[in-house]
Amino acid sequence: MDSGQHSDTTRANSPRRFVFVLLPNFSLLSFSSAVEALRIANRSSGQVLYSWTLVSSGGENGTSSAHVNIEVDQGLIDLHRDDTIIVCGGLNVQSATTKALLNWLRKEARKGVRIGALCTAAYCLAKAGLLDGKKSTIHWENQDSFLEEFDEVELTKSVFVIDGNRFTSAGGTSSIDLMLKIIAEQNGAQLASEVADQLVYNSIRTDQDTQRLSIPTRIGVRHPKLSAVVKMMEINLEEPISPSHLARDVGMSTRQLERLFRRYLNKSPKRYYMELRLAKSRNLLMQTDMSVINVALACGFASPSHFSKCYRAQYRTTPYRERGAQASKGPE
Repeated sequence: MDSGQHSDTTRANSPRRFVFVLLPNFSLLSFSSAVEALRIANRSSGQVLYSWTLVSSGGENGTSSAHVNIEVDQGLIDLHRDDTIIVCGGLNVQSATTKALLNWLRKEARKGVRIGALCTAAYCLAKAGLLDGKKSTIHWENQDSFLEEFDEVELTKSVFVIDGNRFTSAGGTSSIDLMLKIIAEQNGAQLASEVADQLVYNSIRTDQDTQRLSIPTRIGVRHPKLSAVVKMMEINLEEPISPSHLARDVGMSTRQLERLFRRYLNKSPKRYYMELRLAKSRNLLMQTDMSVINVALACGFASPSHFSKCYRAQYRTTPYRERGAQASKGPE
C-alpha cells in the first residue's frame, strides 16, 4: 500500500511520507485510525498532502492481534530525513522488538527522521534509547512494566505526547487524536476539524487528556470520598496504606469506610486494595523479566510466600506458573 514514490529532485513538491512499521500482533484499530486520518486529509483538501508505505522487520506481511493480515510493501528501507516513521505495536511487544528493528530505528534517528509509536510500540523507541529524557506515553496496561524498565523516560498518562521529533500514543482511538494534532500543525486546524467530522469524531482530545476513564466512571459510583480512597490506593501499590489511615485522610472512621466499600463495591477496602496490587503484579509477571521476588516487592508484598498464596487465591495459579505459561505461549 505505497501511495506515492519519492525522489530527491521532486521532494519539495512531494507529499509528506509516513512509514508504518507493522510489528507482529499490532493493534489493528490504532494503525487503521492513523492511516484513515491521512487518507481523509488528502480527500478533504483535494490534494495529495500525505503518502504512506507499510514495512515490517523482515518484509513479511503484518498480522494484527485480531488475526487480520496486512500486505506490506517491503522490509526496513533507508529513509529520507523528511520521512516520518510510525511503529505500530500491540500484544507481546517485547518479543516483537528485534535487534534488527532497534538498529534500524537508531540509524534513521541519527539522520533526524521524526519517529513515533502507536499503542505499545513506545517500548521499541525506549529500548532503542530514543525516548531518553523525553516525555512519552504507552497503553495504560503497560505503564507499570514500562516504569520498571525505563526510568530515563518521563512517562505520562496522556492519550498522546509529542516531544520534539518523537511522539507516542496510548493506542485505540488515541491514534486519531494524535494524527489530528499532526495534521493541524502541518496543514491547519480547519483541515483537522474536517477530518474529525468525516471520522464522526466529535470529542477531540489533547495531550492534556488522560487515557483511562475517571475513577467514578470506572467503579460506577459517584461518591467523592470513595473515589478519593480508590485514587490513594492506586497511587500507593508498592507501599500500601492501612485502612485506618485511608479513612482518616478522607475524614471517616474505619468502620464507616468499611460500610462505604461494602455498600458500593460489595467488598472490603482490604480486599479491593489486594485485587489492585495483584492486578499490577500480574501485568509485571506477563510483561517484564523481573524476578518473582522483585514483582512481589513492587506490589507491596513483604514475602514471596505471602505473595504466592494471595496470587493463587486470586488467579488459581502461582506466580511462577503464570510466568512459565506466558513464556510457553509465545506471541498470540
